[in-house]
Amino acid sequence: MDLEFHQIELRYESLRRTSAERERRISGSLAQIGQQTPVVVVAGGDGGRFVLVDGYKRTRSLLRLRRDTVHAVCWELTEVEALLLERLMRTTEGDSALEQGWLLRELRDRFQATGTGRAHGGGDVPPPSQGRRHSDAVLR
Repeated sequence: MDLEFHQIELRYESLRRTSAERERRISGSLAQIGQQTPVVVVAGGDGGRFVLVDGYKRTRSLLRLRRDTVHAVCWELTEVEALLLERLMRTTEGDSALEQGWLLRELRDRFQATGTGRAHGGGDVPPPSQGRRHSDAVLR
């Protein structure tokens, strides 16, 4: 789908590092050959807008190039599921400890995640084993 920029909410832009050099390269590529990879959005933004999950550098570059639209794919997931899946699938650059902290803070604040598995009314999640072995484990 092609979306106009006013249809996209950049809710998680503050969770990303920026790199002027990387964005210059992306802008050059977009100017030369166009957008090859869609950005990822989910439904659920304010006023019927879409929330951008992945593609912040591409989106900023397309805006700087004064393009009218961005090619997007909409994941049929909740916002929190999409954020976590995007982090798991990220291959281009690893998260810094700072970015991981930003994401955890955002998940806690936006979705009231408590670490007990009760975000969005979920059931209890047993605590981690803290290094204990199951009684059936074979010790060598």
